[in-house]
This record gives sequence, structure tokens and C-alpha cells, in this order.
Amino acid sequence: MPEAPPEITELLQAAQSGGESARSSLFEAVYRELKALARSKVSRESTLTLLSPTSLVHESYERLFKYDAKNVENRKLFFGYASKVMRSVIVDYVRERDAEKRGGGAQGVTLVTELAGERVDHTRVLAVNEAMQQLKEIDQRCHDLVELRYFGGFSVEECAEALGISLATAARDWEKARAFLAYRLGD
Repeated sequence: MPEAPPEITELLQAAQSGGESARSSLFEAVYRELKALARSKVSRESTLTLLSPTSLVHESYERLFKYDAKNVENRKLFFGYASKVMRSVIVDYVRERDAEKRGGGAQGVTLVTELAGERVDHTRVLAVNEAMQQLKEIDQRCHDLVELRYFGGFSVEECAEALGISLATAARDWEKARAFLAYRLGD
């Protein structure tokens, strides 16, 4: 991601101090990039067809400031944190949908099989979340790298810079994390 104009960093600092107008200005300044990030996340999780990128952006932005975005001091960290929040919104959404499916004892019935879509299996999203939690317990830096790289759309070079590590270390950690996740997910 190219370096942003300084106004985003300034808006971020103002928004963190609690100014509602500053939060609105920040939202307007970053909306397009957040929406692109959300589109990427929703398209990766094609089972989440009912969750729109717009809904994901708005829910995530609310959570960003509700759950303490005080440690986010620059643009790159902001988008990395936003990516993490979006992932948590998706996981919560999947859990909520699964709970609705199990509740009430109602049985789903497909009346016209020609129009029925594929059966949606949300266990994959939950399995990825669980594997990410396990990776975090084993190796925090690898976890953070996956957050930035896969969920945030950062390049390996940008991840190395954001995490303050060498490019070689970032590449090695990326391979380690991918191998761990492939093993945990059975891929």
C-alpha cells in the first residue's frame, strides 16, 4: 500500500482523542480503502453472501473505536487493525448464523432443487479462526504476519516494515505460518 498523505495520520490522532467530527472525517478519508478491504474479505469467504462489504465496513468501523484503537498510530497500523476487526466481525457473523440455524427446532427444506445454492458450511471460517488463535499462542509474530498479509492485503515487504523485522525473517515466518495453518486446516 502506498504511503498516505499526512492528513490521515492527523485525522487518526484526532479521532482517537474522542472527537466525533474527527471520526467522521477519518471515516470519509479511509472509506474507499476500507470498502476495498471488505470486498476482498467477503469475496474470500463466498459462503457469507448475505454480509455485504458495506455492512462489514460500517460494523468494523464502529468496533474500531468501541474497543480501543488507541495504539494505532499510523496508516499502516490502522489498516492492519481494521483488517483484524473485520475478521472478528466475519467470525461473529458466522457464529450468529450458525446459532440461528440450530435454534427453534425448525427444519430447513428446499422446495425447488434447481434453484437451491450449495449448502453453506461455515465450519471452515470457524476452523480458520481457531487455527489463528492456536498460531497466536505458539508464535505471536507469525500470527501478526498472517493478519497483515492475508487479512490486511499487505505485501511481505510491508509486513516486514510494519513488524520491524527483516525481509528474510518475514518471508521465513510467512512460510512457517502457512505450513502451520495448512497442517491445522488439513490442506
